[in-house]
Amino acid sequence: MKAMPRSRVDEEEVDRFSNYMNASKDLSIGIVKLVSFLVIFVAGVVLGLAASAHVSRYFTSSHTELFFPPHNFPVPSREKEGCLPANNCEAEDCLSTKSFVNPSHLTHSMTDEELFWRASMVPKKDSYPYNRVPKVAFMFLTRGPLPLLPLWENFFHSHEGLFSVYVHALPGYELNVSKTSAFYRRQIPSQDVRWGTATLTDGERRLLANALLDFSNERFILLSESCIPIFDFTTVYEYLIGSTKSFVDSYDDPSRYGRGRYSRHMYPDIKLAQWRKGSQWFEMNRSLAVSIISDSDYYPLFIKYCKPSCYPDEHYLPTYINMFHGELNANRSLTWVDWSRGGPHPASFGRYDITEGFIESIRNNGTCLYNSKHISVCYLFARKFAPSALMPLLNISSTVMKF
Repeated sequence: MKAMPRSRVDEEEVDRFSNYMNASKDLSIGIVKLVSFLVIFVAGVVLGLAASAHVSRYFTSSHTELFFPPHNFPVPSREKEGCLPANNCEAEDCLSTKSFVNPSHLTHSMTDEELFWRASMVPKKDSYPYNRVPKVAFMFLTRGPLPLLPLWENFFHSHEGLFSVYVHALPGYELNVSKTSAFYRRQIPSQDVRWGTATLTDGERRLLANALLDFSNERFILLSESCIPIFDFTTVYEYLIGSTKSFVDSYDDPSRYGRGRYSRHMYPDIKLAQWRKGSQWFEMNRSLAVSIISDSDYYPLFIKYCKPSCYPDEHYLPTYINMFHGELNANRSLTWVDWSRGGPHPASFGRYDITEGFIESIRNNGTCLYNSKHISVCYLFARKFAPSALMPLLNISSTVMKF
């Protein structure tokens, strides 16, 4: 069958339909392109914002840390009696002159290195911006309890403002005293101390550094739980404040217990001729105390080379002071001990040893030099007294020791 030819009208309708279909196709393609463009644009914006945030963090964090490294200071512990929490500093201005020169709280989070650096600060100005009354720092190096504390309470009574008390006990021990006690909240941050090791000297230096934070402390006396005062407070205070010398036992012992403990590894920093021995129970003025806690050259030698049978507490201070401050030292201790019985430790005295005559014999024990003059008061303190000696000592303190 023969196909019929299309009319012009039919061809025009086909053309219009084709144009319509092409237009629809073009519109669909345009919509697809528009949607694709919008998707790509939004994705680009999101990626751009993310990249911007990353770059911002990089330059503000990584580059800042590169040129200004962060200081990871230890977070201070919020001790209830410390001046570290913000609420305490609101009640008490921790940046005031009073808080700086006379800290009312002994708790802190400083390491020994930080503490010694802080304590080594020395004012250049001769005058003080406050009324400075020189005080005596009584520093107790103890393992725990203070069995003779009631005697010391009587000694300190009514002399507030002329003394400071510092207690270095074993970590974890808390001294239980009343709020009216001279020992209330007077424990310093401590570390373990073992007899015969450098940790004992560490404890002494730690006590000195904490006491130096109070700029009114002028004299520093090291004591133990078995020490007693043998004179009243006024006599002790005037003796120490009026002295032109410090009192550190330092002498040359040629025996195996003296020079025999010297290590040749200390040469040439410390020579054998400079080596000294002495009692650990010292008393010193402020300038010498600052020098001791600031020493970072010689003390490390004692830590490294003075080990049993060499004892740093018997040799470090005597040797160091002999080398650099001999002219400022009286070369004697103010704490009486009895070594007459022999052995590694001095004699100990209990209740049956305590008599008025015994205490008087210590109070009047020969003569000695004080400010270039011969006097009969050579000792202000004595040890070792057992806990059982407390009641007999209290019974005679008012008549013999005058307090």
